[in-house]
This record gives sequence, C-alpha cells and structure tokens, in this order.
Amino acid sequence: MAIPIRRRSTRKRRASFDLRRTTFGFALCALILAAGGMALRAVWRGAGLPPVAAVVAAVLALAAACVVLRRRHRARRVAAAVADTAYGIVDAGLAELDAAAAARAQARAEAPDLPEVAEPVDHAELDPYAFEEAVAELCRRDGCADAEVVGGAGDLGADVLATTPDGRRLVVQCKRYGPYSRVGSQDLQRFGGTCYAVHEADVALVVSTGGFTEPALDYAEQCAILCYGPEELTAWSEGGAPPPWEAAVAAPAEQDAVGLSGP
Repeated sequence: MAIPIRRRSTRKRRASFDLRRTTFGFALCALILAAGGMALRAVWRGAGLPPVAAVVAAVLALAAACVVLRRRHRARRVAAAVADTAYGIVDAGLAELDAAAAARAQARAEAPDLPEVAEPVDHAELDPYAFEEAVAELCRRDGCADAEVVGGAGDLGADVLATTPDGRRLVVQCKRYGPYSRVGSQDLQRFGGTCYAVHEADVALVVSTGGFTEPALDYAEQCAILCYGPEELTAWSEGGAPPPWEAAVAAPAEQDAVGLSGP
C-alpha cells in the first residue's frame, strides 16, 4: 500500500503572534488616521469647499482608497519595513540601557563597600514642603537622626529641627525662592529674633534656593547665622562640602588661628 507523502508548502509559515508588534501596529495606524483626519479637516475648513467640490473630493478619496486596497500587499511590505526599523531603534536603545544597568551592577559587585551615589536633586524645582523635607533628609543623612520638619503656621521661623552628632541643637529655616528672588535682611532679622531666644539654637542655619542680599549676609555674620545659597546647598547635597554644623565649628577655629598668628 502506497503511503502518501505530504508535500511541503512553499508558502512561508505565518509568523508567531507578537503582542508588542501588534500594539505598535495599531498605534501607528491610529496615529496615521488621526493625522489624516486632522489634515482633511484643516483643508476642508480652510478651503470652504462648496457641495459639488465636496462630492468630487469624496470621489477622489474613495478612488485613492481603492488604489491603496489593490496595492495592499506593497503597502503591507512598506508598513512592515517601517515597523522593523522602529523596532530596531527601540531594541538598540533598550540594549544600551540593559548594558549600562549590567555595568553598574558589576561595579557594585566588584566594590560592595563603596557607597551608593545619590542622583543630584534640583532643589529649585521642589515645592516648599518638599524642599523642607529634602533639607531634613540631608540632615539625617549626615548624622542628625532626629531631624524633622516642623514648619507651618506658628513655627516662629523654624522649618527643620535636629540634633547634631555632637549634641548641639540645629534650627533651620528653608526659603524655596525662585532664581531672581533673594532672602533680604528683614527675613534674617525675623529669624534671628526667634532662632536663639525661642528655639534655643546652638547652630542657626538659613537655606535658600535664591541666594541672599548683601545686607542679609552682613546681619547673618553679626548674629552667627549660617547662610547656604544655591552653590553651598549643591555642594552639601552632593558631598562636596561638610555639613553646616561642622562648618560652624571650623569657622571659629580658623579665626582663632588667625588671631594667634597676628602681631
């Protein structure tokens, strides 16, 4: 009995279903349809076509659609080529991201004792409350475990309260200003009237994203108030400068050294 031999089909096997490609295809079609509709709407309104011209335009559009349908195989090939190119770009970008993540993971594995490098924070983009939280987090990061945000109605100038690692009381006022707004002397005078007498500060600090006026800096120097503008804040947050309470200790020591070396 002869056994029939199944002939291999010369047609290519249908590709397996790919959810990502299908989603991309629908999104691409929707984008093309939306763009085409908006373009036709703009042409229609701009030209102010009469009814006869509208009928002619509709017939031409229908004819164009028929031509496209007759040549749908070529259109499919073009669409597939465009989709493959787009996927190639996306896949290349994902591959670069994966390679960078693998490199970071390998670096952490080879040097596990190295601290994590925090992403830089643009404090000027934060809202006032988030800015206060960011300053409190900087204090906690550098050893003030009890740092907390206390700003609000009736705070009497204190936005963040903390205890430094050596036991001193830190009182911070946060000024989230724009790039063209600076803290003036009146603001410093109000803070100077409460930071020591009311909050019993050992270290008084004002942090501003907009900087300080010269009169404000003069007053702060007289009252031993530390002023951190955008540059000082960036250096502190990125680890390029010691915490403010350490700077408050270093400044008198430097002044004493200058006095001892003088005539």
